[in-house]
Amino acid sequence: MGINHGKNTEMEPTGATQRIQSGIIRSLFGSASVVPIPRDKSLRFDESESKIESASPMQSFLVSLNAIGVLGLLIHSSNLRAGDQPQWGERGSRNMISRERHLPDTFDPTSGVNIKWIIPLGTETHSTPVVSDGRVYIGTNNGNERDPKHRGDRGVLMCVDEKGGQLLWQLVVPKREEDPYLDWPNTGIASAATVDKDRVYIVSNRGEVICLDARGMANGNGGPFGQEGAHMTQKGTAQLEPGALDADILWIYDMVSEAGIWTHDGAHSSILVDGPYLYVNTGTGVDNTHRKVRTPDAPSLIVLDKTTGRLVARDREGIAPHIFHCTWSSPSIGDLSGRKVIFFAGGNGIVYAFDPVPSLGPKAGSNGALKKLWQYDFDPAGPKEDVHRFTSNRREGPSNIYGMPVYKNGRLYVAGGGDLWWGKNEAFLKCVSAVGTGDVTTTATIWTYPLEKHCLSTPAIHDGMVFMADSGKRVHCVDAATGKPFWSHEAKGDFWASPMVADGKVYIGSRRGDFLILEASRKKRLLASIELGSPISGSATPANGVVYVATMTQLYAVAQGAKLER
Repeated sequence: MGINHGKNTEMEPTGATQRIQSGIIRSLFGSASVVPIPRDKSLRFDESESKIESASPMQSFLVSLNAIGVLGLLIHSSNLRAGDQPQWGERGSRNMISRERHLPDTFDPTSGVNIKWIIPLGTETHSTPVVSDGRVYIGTNNGNERDPKHRGDRGVLMCVDEKGGQLLWQLVVPKREEDPYLDWPNTGIASAATVDKDRVYIVSNRGEVICLDARGMANGNGGPFGQEGAHMTQKGTAQLEPGALDADILWIYDMVSEAGIWTHDGAHSSILVDGPYLYVNTGTGVDNTHRKVRTPDAPSLIVLDKTTGRLVARDREGIAPHIFHCTWSSPSIGDLSGRKVIFFAGGNGIVYAFDPVPSLGPKAGSNGALKKLWQYDFDPAGPKEDVHRFTSNRREGPSNIYGMPVYKNGRLYVAGGGDLWWGKNEAFLKCVSAVGTGDVTTTATIWTYPLEKHCLSTPAIHDGMVFMADSGKRVHCVDAATGKPFWSHEAKGDFWASPMVADGKVYIGSRRGDFLILEASRKKRLLASIELGSPISGSATPANGVVYVATMTQLYAVAQGAKLER
């Protein structure tokens, strides 16, 4: 099958999209010959939450419109893809759950059972795949060269066809040359992409926020950015010419030169879109000594105009001097009684709540500063000053937070603890009240659950349970209300990925390469343990009836009833 560089307007509807279409057709024509839908509910598609929910009968809605015209628009609109997963975690809340159904409880790489396709990635992949409008996006490196003009170590964002895995285009970014600790060798692009309609947002390995055309060069290189050739060329080599497989860059915001950050190891950000703005974890951190912060005034959280890349606001909380290693956690957003709140976990181990930027921009006199509502010290017993004296101390020291804070029903679920590489072993999962003002450290804690050792994961909250994983090789299930344990399961390897809950199952892979599928229930039941033969860093992504699983070297599209012929 050839690579399709077109706009994919004839994409086959799947999953929830088919059910919506079927419901509309029934309402119009009384036909029962299309895909069946539940008999006790009519359906509505809520684009803002990418879900199907109970609503008034579809027929009464269509009567007031030109029904035939609306039907054609809905069926062919790319925005109708209810099962897409265009960002890491649930939109806004960052909860690691999906409403996808009919997903497999096992698959077999050897026989091909329940596998739709497998494609090679680079030699290291630390990104989580996202899915939107017929395309799958995943960050990796250039260890498996896909275009002969791009040679050597590079950061890569791949865009592949959702149906068959064929490469549509790729963003290829040269490494930073000054110091390997600024852009660690072979790490590639570790950030997860965020897709908003026909725009793709990614933080590159060089600490840039890049806006891309989701269609790549298929619709031409329309600008306004026109320097793709220079951008993809390693310093000191002949300038490359962009081709059909290269990304179409619309704008770039360089956080190093424009915001004054200090990149460290590999940028790991997942951009949050809210209205006209992007909320971005900058990834600023320590230098190569791991004991000094060279840019003490650097922001940890910035806000950009999503259309132009213009800096709109930043935090001014003085976080940078107290960062133990780096800024790993990306922001989330919640609705507290009709009021939006941005949640962010800094590299200093403090959780912050901010007012979002108004849609018309910052208020006069704000100096572009995010307005803090409250702050919560995740580890009040840990040191806050001169934190780098604890570097390499596995018994005591400060905490930092890798995973994202998850908002649900007025509560925030956050995991953190000692740094995986340089800090103490101690780690916790906490539930805190999302309501408050000022310093809420002594009043907001609802419960604390001790983890085995270190933690890089984001929690998944489902049906009164919280699922969590840690670097002590354990998956945990605890009561969301009390923090009391239901069970824990020991795997063969430690976990960097987050648990993903979908269709009554928990999907997660370890750094040992074993991929686990457990029942999402209060009693432990292991459904499958599958050996994939390569470490897993990113989270599984369910979308449109498929679960996407990335190892360091391959991307699997796993679907119930599929059979990959070898």
